Amino acid sequence: MTDNGDFHERIQRNFARQAALQTIGAELTRVERATVEIELPFDVKLTQQHGILHAGVISAALDSACGFAAYSVIDAEASILTIEFKVNLLSPGRGERFLFRGEITKPGSNIIVADGRGYAIGDGPAKLIASMTSTMMIIRGREGISG
Repeated sequence: MTDNGDFHERIQRNFARQAALQTIGAELTRVERATVEIELPFDVKLTQQHGILHAGVISAALDSACGFAAYSVIDAEASILTIEFKVNLLSPGRGERFLFRGEITKPGSNIIVADGRGYAIGDGPAKLIASMTSTMMIIRGREGISG
């Protein structure tokens, strides 16, 4: 079993260090082993020309949720870098809030695969707006990259 230390504290610390997530108003709302959720409120500054949440914002939030989920399954001295992802935009990003969930699909000793789902929240049930499959590399002992 991997000794991943207090992954809750490590994920919260790394989340706080991500200026991009602060810029878009993201909040870390759920941290469990192999699952992380990030939420953000609707903000017109994050939309594209049709007034819906920009695909780049959706991708960034899903990538972060998947990456932080990976932190929960690696050893305490390791870090994570995304090496590939694919996003499917399934429905327009219209809502009062958005929820992005990353879940580990396949943990590994060097490579981790995670799946992400993005939801628009407003009146009625949450609506699936995007999905992601992400591949991440575990980094150990590399200068300038720490977990």
